[in-house]
Amino acid sequence: MQKKTAIYGGATVLVLAALLAWAFAPRPIGVEVATVAQGRFEAGIDEDAKTRLRDRYSVSAPLAGRLERIVLREGDAVQAGEVLARLTPALPALLDERSLREQQARVDAAQARVQAAGARLQRSQAALAQAQIELRRNEPLAQQGFVAPTRLDEQRLAVRVAQADAAAAQQDQQAARFDAAQARAALELVRRPASAASPVRPAAPGAFEVRAPVSGRVLRVAQASEGLVALGALLLELGDTTRLEVVAPLLTTDALQARPGAPVRIERWGGPGVLHGRVRSVEPGAFTKVSALGVEEQRVNVLIDLSSPSAQWAALGDGYRVVVRVLTREADNATLVPLSALFPLPGAAAPAAGMEADAAQRMAVFVVREGRARRVPVALEARGSTHAWVKEGLQAGDPVVVYPPSTLTDGARVALRAP
Repeated sequence: MQKKTAIYGGATVLVLAALLAWAFAPRPIGVEVATVAQGRFEAGIDEDAKTRLRDRYSVSAPLAGRLERIVLREGDAVQAGEVLARLTPALPALLDERSLREQQARVDAAQARVQAAGARLQRSQAALAQAQIELRRNEPLAQQGFVAPTRLDEQRLAVRVAQADAAAAQQDQQAARFDAAQARAALELVRRPASAASPVRPAAPGAFEVRAPVSGRVLRVAQASEGLVALGALLLELGDTTRLEVVAPLLTTDALQARPGAPVRIERWGGPGVLHGRVRSVEPGAFTKVSALGVEEQRVNVLIDLSSPSAQWAALGDGYRVVVRVLTREADNATLVPLSALFPLPGAAAPAAGMEADAAQRMAVFVVREGRARRVPVALEARGSTHAWVKEGLQAGDPVVVYPPSTLTDGARVALRAP
């Protein structure tokens, strides 16, 4: 009996010991994991931006008089030379000597603007010819390997920019010619005798027609109703909505990475898909902007040209809000790891000279192997918005712990849980 009691007591002690060992044994730490992938890496700068017309034309009254009602409305398409408004003399005082001399001065000024526009057109055409010569000269050299492909891309971009400048200069010359024609027509009108129109209300044949300097759309009608207008009064604004650009106010520290020619993705613009563009230039002058948190920021406008087909973004207009992503670095077949899996490696060495601190700093991740978390040092090549490009330390397919808890240590047992 005593022997049986001893056996039961010993078994009870063993069971209690096992229960205590199980109760105080370390539990596996629940973690979420992600898989290291092999794919395309992109790093860029995200910022809110807005569209803007490349060229905006303000049509003003070339002389004082009575304005007939303007029948055009915002959004109406007009062609170059089309009649926008009509002005008729309001008082015979328009026929005095002072008006003649002033109008003659305006004709001379308009003619001077035509000559200046012609000189600018010649300069733009010369720049275009030079860019084309450089491109033709370097294309065979690039095929032989004497010229870098990036240099050839820059020269092709320079040819496109020169073509755009030449087209803009040609339009400016055309606009100046229209202004000169309007000034000459106004001079001829004021030289006519007073008997050509009634002093109470001018006759319709004596009306002066204000014509469109370029083809485009009506952006704003400043005065639609009939009435007296002063010399130089704004009548309406025109613009070509097929020539849009995107203006992105970037922080000056970020704008240094937005080099001319850098690819740009335009997202959340209101239409389907993603639009593409390229950085044309960065304005030389910065400005101060107060953020929503009340912090003063130094920003600079980055001008972006749309490279997607115009039919894809035909619904965009002037001043529309978009979100741009200026790509600063791209790579294919890169080893990608989520940023949430990275943490600084204790005792990491200082960044090497000439390298970015974020890219050169030694980091680490926890890799799940055989049910345990193993700390693995990694070297980063670059960081993106959601993933980092790993230069060494990981391979595609490795499961890594994301958002590792502070209690997780090297070699600790882990249990996978659903995110």
